[in-house]
Amino acid sequence: MGGAKKKPLASMEKEQQKESLEQQPKRKEVKREQQSKQATTIYLKMSDEQILNTLAPLKAITVYAAARVLGVKASVALATLRSLHQKGFLKKEGGFSGHPIYTINTK
Repeated sequence: MGGAKKKPLASMEKEQQKESLEQQPKRKEVKREQQSKQATTIYLKMSDEQILNTLAPLKAITVYAAARVLGVKASVALATLRSLHQKGFLKKEGGFSGHPIYTINTK
C-alpha cells in the first residue's frame, strides 16, 4: 500500500534541468547523421567500356554478380547497371520483383 514518497520541488526541478540539457545535443546529432546519409551517392570511377569489359564474362548480369565482379557494394552496382541500361549498353532479359537480369547489348 505504500509507495515512493513525493520528492521535494527543488530536487524535481534539478532533475528536469539535467534531462533537458542531456536531450538537446543528442537530437541535433541524430538530425545531422540523417542529413549526411541522404546526400551520399557513390559512383564508380571507371568508364563505361571498362565496366562492360569486366562484366563481359558473365552470361547473366545480376546486381549481386556485378557487385562481386566489380568489388563494390550492391547499391553502387545497382546504380551502375541502371545507368548502363539507360545508356543502351545493357539489355533487360528478365527478372522479377525489382531484381532484373541483364545481358550485354550487341548492337
